[in-house]
Amino acid sequence: MWLLGFSTTNPKMMWIIAAVVVVLVVAIILRKFALTSNYGKGDKSDIRSYTLEELRGATRDFGVQIGVGATCRVYLAELGDGKFGAVKRIMNERGGSRRVFLDEISLLLKVSHPNLVSLLGFCLDREEQLLVLEYVPKRSLFERMHTSEGQKAGILSWESRLSIGLDIAKALHYLHSQAHQPIIHRDVKSSNILLLDDNHAKLADFGLSKLHGPLKPTTIKGSFGYIDTTYLNTGLVSPKSDVYSFGVVVLELITGLKSSQGPTTLAEWTHPWRMNHRNDIDLMAAMLLDPKLHGKAHFGQLRVLVELTNWALNDRWEARPDMGQIVDTLCTCVQMQPSTCLN
Repeated sequence: MWLLGFSTTNPKMMWIIAAVVVVLVVAIILRKFALTSNYGKGDKSDIRSYTLEELRGATRDFGVQIGVGATCRVYLAELGDGKFGAVKRIMNERGGSRRVFLDEISLLLKVSHPNLVSLLGFCLDREEQLLVLEYVPKRSLFERMHTSEGQKAGILSWESRLSIGLDIAKALHYLHSQAHQPIIHRDVKSSNILLLDDNHAKLADFGLSKLHGPLKPTTIKGSFGYIDTTYLNTGLVSPKSDVYSFGVVVLELITGLKSSQGPTTLAEWTHPWRMNHRNDIDLMAAMLLDPKLHGKAHFGQLRVLVELTNWALNDRWEARPDMGQIVDTLCTCVQMQPSTCLN
C-alpha cells in the first residue's frame, strides 16, 4: 500500500487505507450510474486513478503552472488523444491535508453539471495528493476583468456579464437544491469562475466546500470581500452564505471593480449608492456602472441587477433569496430587449 504514502507495517493503518480505497471505488461506480441518467455524457464518467509517474509525464514534471490557490498549485497536463487536464497539486507546506483532499474528491464525485468543473481522476501516490480536473482553456473571470492581460481581448460586454452570472447562478442552484446532498461551496469568487468563452462559465474549486447539515459554528473559510457577514460574525454557514458571495460577484460584473477597495469591501463601498439611489437610474448608472462599458448597458437590466445585489447582500439570511429565485430573476432579466441603452 505504499501507493497511498502510508507504511504497510501497521495492520490497523492498512485497514484504514483499504476502507478509503473501497469508498472511493464505490463512489466512482455509483457516479457512473448516476451520470447516465443526469447531466453526464460519456467521457464524464471515465474517472480513474493515476500514478505519480503518469502525471509527472503528463505535466512535464509539473512544468506549466496555470493557477495557484491557498493550499495548491495547478498545472497543465496533456492526457493523450489531444485531451488536456488541469492537475491540482495539494501542497502540505501550504496548509493542505489528506483529509481535505479526500473530502474534495468525495464532493466532486457527487456532482455533475454543465456549469461545474468536472473531476477526471486523482492520484494518491507516496506523499502526493493530486486531482485531475477538466481543463477550461480561457482565463478566470477575475483575470478577464481585472488584469491588463485579460483586457487585451477587449472589455467584457454587458450581455456577456449577464450570461456569465446566469451560468454561475445555475451551478449554485444545482449544488444547493438539485445535487444528491445539498452542498455549500464556501468560496464563490471571480477567481474561481473559469471562462469557456466570454459568454459561458464554470464554477471551480471545491477545496472549502461542505455538505449542508445541522447548523453549528465552524472555522471561518473564504476570501475577504466575499465572506457572508453573518458567517463572519457567527461562524454559522448555510447556502445563503453562497448567495451573499454571489451577490458580490454580480456587483463585480456591474462595476468592473474588485471585491475589495483597499480595507473596504466592495459591498460596503457601494452600499450608499445601491440603497439610496434606486429610483434614479441615471445617477445609479453614473456611480455604479463600469465606466469601461461607456454606458452600453440596458437600464432595465441594470436596475434588476442592483436590486438583486441588494437582496443577496442583506445582512439577514432569511431576507436573502435562494439560488432558484436568483436563476429565475436572471432568466427574466436576460430576456429583456437590449435595445434601450444608457448611452
